[in-house]
Amino acid sequence: MCAIILFLLAGLAEIGGGYLIWLWLREGKPFMYGITGGICLALYGVIATFQSFPSFGRVYAAYGGVFIILSLLWGWGIDKKTPDLYDWIGGVICLVGVAVMLWAPRQ
Repeated sequence: MCAIILFLLAGLAEIGGGYLIWLWLREGKPFMYGITGGICLALYGVIATFQSFPSFGRVYAAYGGVFIILSLLWGWGIDKKTPDLYDWIGGVICLVGVAVMLWAPRQ
């Protein structure tokens, strides 16, 4: 459960930070959007280090699947772009991959 919470927090920090920088550079929002976005992106990197999995590569690969789902939800909730069936199918495939990478029995 802790792993899932950390993935969600990291995802919100990364997507939120990227979104703030997007608003600053692409939509002309004030410079503080960019600064705040940069801080959020740095926090994303810190949050991910709290995962208990021993492998950096495995944690970041698994996080990628979580990031995809969070990105769909962010786009739906914040940008009002409803994901279609194929977006959801792709997201579920990614989450299955995350589960295999993180929780498959290993020696």
